[in-house]
Amino acid sequence: MLRWILRSILFAALVPAVGRITLAIEPRPGFRSDVMAVLSKAGCNQGTCHGNAHGKGGLKLSLRGQHPDADYLTLTRQSAARRVTLLNPAASLLLQKPAMMIPHEGGRRFDLDSREYQILHDWIAAGLPDDAANAARLVSLRVSPSHQTIEASDHTVTLQAFATFSDGTSRDVTALTIFDSSATFVTIQNDGSVRSQQPGLTTITARYQNQQVPVRLEFVPDRPNFTFQAPDAVNAIDDAVFAQLKRLKINPSGICDDATFLRRAYLDLTGLLPPVDVAQTFPASTEPDKRSRLIDRLLASDSFNDFQTLRWADPLRVEEKTLDKTGVEVFHNWIRTSFAEQRPLNEFAAAIIEARGSTYKVPPANFYRALRQPEERAEAVAQVFLGIRLQCAKCHNHPFDHWTQDDYYGWANYFARIDYRIIENKRRDKSDKHEFAGEQIVEIKDKGDVKNPDTGRIVGLRLLSSDTAAGADTETSQESQDAATAGDPEPDRLQRLAAWLGDSDNERFAATQANRIWAQIMGRGVIDPVDDFRSTNPPSNPELLNVLRSEFVGHNFDVRHLMRLILNSHTYQLASVANETNDTDSHCFARTELRRLSAEQTLDAIAHVLDVPVKYGGHAEGTLAVQLQGVRNGDFRYSSPEVGDQFLRLFGKPSRLQTCDCERTSDTTLAQTFEMVSGELISQLLPQDGNRIDKALQQRLSNEQIVRQFYLAALTREPASDEIVAAERHLRQHADRRQALEDIVWALLNSNEFLLRR
Repeated sequence: MLRWILRSILFAALVPAVGRITLAIEPRPGFRSDVMAVLSKAGCNQGTCHGNAHGKGGLKLSLRGQHPDADYLTLTRQSAARRVTLLNPAASLLLQKPAMMIPHEGGRRFDLDSREYQILHDWIAAGLPDDAANAARLVSLRVSPSHQTIEASDHTVTLQAFATFSDGTSRDVTALTIFDSSATFVTIQNDGSVRSQQPGLTTITARYQNQQVPVRLEFVPDRPNFTFQAPDAVNAIDDAVFAQLKRLKINPSGICDDATFLRRAYLDLTGLLPPVDVAQTFPASTEPDKRSRLIDRLLASDSFNDFQTLRWADPLRVEEKTLDKTGVEVFHNWIRTSFAEQRPLNEFAAAIIEARGSTYKVPPANFYRALRQPEERAEAVAQVFLGIRLQCAKCHNHPFDHWTQDDYYGWANYFARIDYRIIENKRRDKSDKHEFAGEQIVEIKDKGDVKNPDTGRIVGLRLLSSDTAAGADTETSQESQDAATAGDPEPDRLQRLAAWLGDSDNERFAATQANRIWAQIMGRGVIDPVDDFRSTNPPSNPELLNVLRSEFVGHNFDVRHLMRLILNSHTYQLASVANETNDTDSHCFARTELRRLSAEQTLDAIAHVLDVPVKYGGHAEGTLAVQLQGVRNGDFRYSSPEVGDQFLRLFGKPSRLQTCDCERTSDTTLAQTFEMVSGELISQLLPQDGNRIDKALQQRLSNEQIVRQFYLAALTREPASDEIVAAERHLRQHADRRQALEDIVWALLNSNEFLLRR
């Protein structure tokens, strides 16, 4: 201790006079409420700096300040307490380095006259008080304004943050609050002032201590003569969407024509193109309710069940390597039967969560067959059914949400007692422990709990509950989170979890699944990505998300009802052609966004245009791509893939090895271009006997009749007069009529109008 005091005196004598500044006398700062906030504000405890797993420059702090007790000891005791100098606070390394009075690899973090410098200086001068025993706990953080629409793009908004503590006090913490924007065109100053360089939407995340609050700012372009023009609203979806567009001075596009609507509805509900006869008669019909009747017919079709099964087979990981051929078949059929019988989606989810027994006799038990560890199950269920990407909280408190490590392991503990009895395993790859071929029994043990690796203690059971449906989560007390003690085997944990998940009061589940359905239809979620609900990724239109959630819950989680509501809205039926007010909008649903057909949609569309089946391994001839049960079925996994399987993989069909929608890709590649221009699939199907070209020639149809048929099959519309003229000219110039027709078809299959859903 004496050596430490002498060293401090000597060092103080050598400090330049510039470091000795007079500071205003203020209340003594607290370590947890002030010092830790300064370290976060300055970025000292970020993962790229001293919050790194190995620290930086010999100093390691807890990531984002999640362990203030450890950080206090590190700053005041570690390295012989050389980071703080009590006799002359200005000589402390804790001040000198971030103020760049001496070299600092992290650069200047604050100035000598800053609020951050003053807080650290006063804390050191006060004797490094530790307020662990009496520090008031942060109860809530409020930011004003929480939502604001700002006219003119260069306007500045000033945010203020107010913290309320457990002792009843409240104070302005703007200077210690971290503000981050979701948009690159927005800049934020330390005082909370926000400036936008262009019109647009942004979410500002305000973070103080362990709480984060989103702020929605809408920067509206300067359109003084703007007049809102929109189709009549037909339901609550239109009310919510058009109200936001009017506020943002954006006019939606007009309603799409019948041919576009027909193609769009078929693709969105069945994954298929409409039959040629329907494509010909639907636009000609004068029935006033023909669109609604078409929607009802498609929702009642077997093709709808096929497409919904495909959409759910991806996140539920219905693939052959882990489930084996029989597991894939029974699980796939169970999913399809659930939709065919119109099982409410909350009951569908609950049945999966509580499943146990033979993976051959209890189909949803296959969900756990692919997830062998409690943490894997916890992360998968959270992401698929609650839209929570919980993975970050496994090692530290979530950096972009309020979930903590306690939440993570308490949630994982619900799945700790799942076990497996392997009846047989006839896997071909003996070295691959992830391959299974044979029946398994999913069992529930009487004992077994998860431990928090930080504390080494068994954790309780903790639900990932939320009080809001719009993505703005609020923390709940540990008493309400901990559903039971870790050692209590009763009641059944999975049944308890299933009951909670499927309860109509579970707004997080309802909002997540309603948003997932919206994204299936519209191509983008109100919260996007659909499996990333968090306070720092709020909905683009909270009112719209609440409409979807309320309708979904109010109609007993009926998928068809919500889809019917969406498809009948004018928002869904807007054209994709932009106007001068919405050409840059991609978040507010002012027009239909062009998007690529999925791998299965593209392949089935090619087969439909040519009217020939495509070969897939492990499936009967005539099976459609949207009907495939797995990725590559049964023993076929070990043989050369068929041409259809190669096409699907090339165009983004997922391997279903991840519980994430991100595994399915829609990125374009050069290899895809070569496949469409000169690839094996189309090269095999075009000259095949009995295809649509062959049949047309046998029926002795005229050139115009054949061209019209292919336009209706590929583009769901009649060809324009100039398109007919061009096609007939090409046919006249070639002696080989069939070869010329193949050229025309190949051109149609490579057109943007064919490859895009518009």
